[in-house]
Amino acid sequence: MSHVPRILEVRTKILKKNDELARQMRQEFLRLGVSVVNLVSSPGTGKTELLQRTLHVLLQRGFSVAAVVGDLETDNDARRLARSGAPVRQIQTHGCCHLEAHMVKQHLQGWNLSEISFLFIENIGNLVCPASWDLGESLRVALMSVTEGEDKPLKYPGLFNTADVVVITKTDLAQACEFDRQRALQNIRAVRPGVPVLETSARSGEGIPQWIEFLCQHHHRCHCSHLASARKS
Repeated sequence: MSHVPRILEVRTKILKKNDELARQMRQEFLRLGVSVVNLVSSPGTGKTELLQRTLHVLLQRGFSVAAVVGDLETDNDARRLARSGAPVRQIQTHGCCHLEAHMVKQHLQGWNLSEISFLFIENIGNLVCPASWDLGESLRVALMSVTEGEDKPLKYPGLFNTADVVVITKTDLAQACEFDRQRALQNIRAVRPGVPVLETSARSGEGIPQWIEFLCQHHHRCHCSHLASARKS
């Protein structure tokens, strides 16, 4: 057991270094007026499908959008998202179960961030590790699908406690899955009282206008912060 304190010390230093870099990145994103959205969920929640539709709608509305996608292997999701017309880059972690700030920063090289309104980060499908890693985002989104049941917030409170908004996905399957909506909402709010909850189906379009409006309002707040920061400097 003598090795345990050493392991904890190393992990603490790694997290501290990540948090320092993430803080710098957040300040830079704020200075440039970029809204950075970190999407976190378990595998199969439908975040790629939701993000694909989100990119398409925001592009139609005249926003400049981009995305980085985390996966252990393959670039399947990045190629799928690129069909929207948005610039997309893949981060392959080769076994690492979460994205880290330095990975995101590295994959942003060459992009003119001042020309991007929204930068989306599709995190690796995992409800545990990503909760501890700050990526410099201004908005952390926890997704849960109706196919996963209602108790995800109770099983993984760490993630839902750090979320700025919870998005329930695949609502078109709710009846077939016998999804208990009220119980799910109660569980979310038991873990994170007052957190906004949006209910969506990327396939049917249910809740997509509300999700887009939520993002636009967030971007407006970020833009106002950017202007206020610019005046001070």
